Amino acid sequence: MSAPPGEYYTDERWQNWIERIDAEDIDPEDEDSARLLLNLQDDAAIAVAKIVTDYEDGELQEDETLEELAKVREIVLEEVEMDDEEKVMVVDGVQTSLVCVFYAAEEYVAGEVAEAPIADLIGAASDAEENDDVDAALGYCAKAGTRIFADEEELSMDVVDDLEFGLVAEWVNGLDSLQTALSDPEVVEEDDN
Repeated sequence: MSAPPGEYYTDERWQNWIERIDAEDIDPEDEDSARLLLNLQDDAAIAVAKIVTDYEDGELQEDETLEELAKVREIVLEEVEMDDEEKVMVVDGVQTSLVCVFYAAEEYVAGEVAEAPIADLIGAASDAEENDDVDAALGYCAKAGTRIFADEEELSMDVVDDLEFGLVAEWVNGLDSLQTALSDPEVVEEDDN
């Protein structure tokens, strides 16, 4: 087992990232800032990947897996308090990207793996977003995530090139972190510069 129950991801770990972001000058256009935000996102995605991998390996039952995912989701999606509103918005973007990762993990653990190709699912999500059907858009993105968990297909970043900036683009960004986490589940060092 990669971690004892309840230790896949801790509030302390998340807060360390938030404190680091709070202490630094964050400019999403700056490479170091972008890397820090991506590391924050990847770190949470790695925790999700490890939980699901332990489930696949039979080390966690379905109910335990869903409980562990819920614990991580509660930590990661909790409202962040910082004085700098721009930093709050940037962290909110990371949290938004991760929403889809949690939904995809839950669907996958429940045994639901989409049959449609990822590009088709992302296209349907984009269409749904254009029609203001955010729930359907999230559903399609989560289904794309189940294919990544099942190792059925890789998410091609070519798909992202066709997306308008919005929720679907954010969720696909989260799925990219998930794919990276599943292929290389190394812990991101919090003090990595």
